[in-house]
Amino acid sequence: MRRDAVREYVRGSLWVIPTASVAVALALGALMSQVDVGATSPLAFQGTADDARSLLSGITGTMITVIAVVLGLAVVALQLSSTQFSPRLLRNFLRDRANQVVLGVLVGTFAYSAGGLFTVGVSAGARSDEFPRFAVSVAIGLLFLSLALLVYFAHHLAHSLQVDWIMRVVEQTALPVIRGGTFTTEGDVLPPPAGAVAVPVRRSGYVQAVDCQRLLRPATERRASVRLRPHVGEHVVAGTVLAWVWADAPDDTPAAAAAVAAALEPAVRIGFERTLEQDLGLGFRQLADPACKALSPAVNDPYTAIQAIDHLAVLFGALAARPVGDHAGRDSDGTVRVLVPGRRFGEILTITVGLIRRYGAREPNVAQALMRLLATCAALSTEDPDRWAEIETQARLLVADCERAVGRTEDLASVQAQAQHLDEVLRERRAGRPTVPGAAAHRPGP
Repeated sequence: MRRDAVREYVRGSLWVIPTASVAVALALGALMSQVDVGATSPLAFQGTADDARSLLSGITGTMITVIAVVLGLAVVALQLSSTQFSPRLLRNFLRDRANQVVLGVLVGTFAYSAGGLFTVGVSAGARSDEFPRFAVSVAIGLLFLSLALLVYFAHHLAHSLQVDWIMRVVEQTALPVIRGGTFTTEGDVLPPPAGAVAVPVRRSGYVQAVDCQRLLRPATERRASVRLRPHVGEHVVAGTVLAWVWADAPDDTPAAAAAVAAALEPAVRIGFERTLEQDLGLGFRQLADPACKALSPAVNDPYTAIQAIDHLAVLFGALAARPVGDHAGRDSDGTVRVLVPGRRFGEILTITVGLIRRYGAREPNVAQALMRLLATCAALSTEDPDRWAEIETQARLLVADCERAVGRTEDLASVQAQAQHLDEVLRERRAGRPTVPGAAAHRPGP
């Protein structure tokens, strides 16, 4: 878990790659200084030692300016993303590998050129006409590479601020979590027995990930069971219950609780923010937030909300096609020893669709997009009557809210047509007939 935490921190840090680039650049400079290609070689810098020092000094100053420009543009991008879409999207910009590499090359070029000023044209504190000509030529190559990456950075930044790009990134990062197959045990979560020992939370924060195998070992050895209270992505407060532990033999419960409690601290990672490692609901939240913000009276941008719903339909389609629930760790006998609660399909559907529905019920195009999302869920969902009922409930609430918020019945025609299509899909699923999403009565929005 510590390695995973470090990997997650490094992935979202802007300083790690630039810092490593400085070390690589200084090592590269020392290596290139030992290469002698001859003064007449086309790879050798043809100027004097003073010319080389002036060149390196100019590159160093230029890189400082370019780095300031890149950081300024990055800050503007972060501010626009936070205010216009959602503050939960900031981590996607910080995790953008292209931005980190560009900044690393720029900082590395600065370090390479600045380090060269200590050796070029200087020897033992005195002026020298001998200097590593090939190393100076490499500095010129790094300068051209940095300028090319600056143009690429402007291009990449312009695309990364587009709403389609932002939502596509969220979709691509959330799909692997849905398809990971960690939280797939469906069914009712039984309460812990009366003799279970409650293990408190050591520090406040969000549950980021759980190492189930690390909990399974001490629980199996002690013939005990452990059930976490919060699900991954939930905020916990120090002193509240983190998990319950009980042994097969009631007299062994205190010793088993002590052993499992020692494993809970490193196995359950709690941090200051949610991450997408095991958090099934974060991707849905990252797409629901810009949809709700676009539907606010201060923005009035329903089409952005429709785009977010379209990307949510991809996530819900993947979610509906597979079991979603808890994670149950079992011993060799098949006994459940570790139970980590997870979000159910209906819970995510209610929170996401319900949130957008309450903001967008007054706009028929948004309601129509939500109906298409529900129809996709119905067509792709597993053979589960409970899921069909949850989808039907959300559709009924959506129609009722639209009828209350929209005054003209003509404006509701598209919503009612999509509702009828959803009813047809649900009837076909209940009858056991396969369906093709959007095959009938599909009326796309503008």
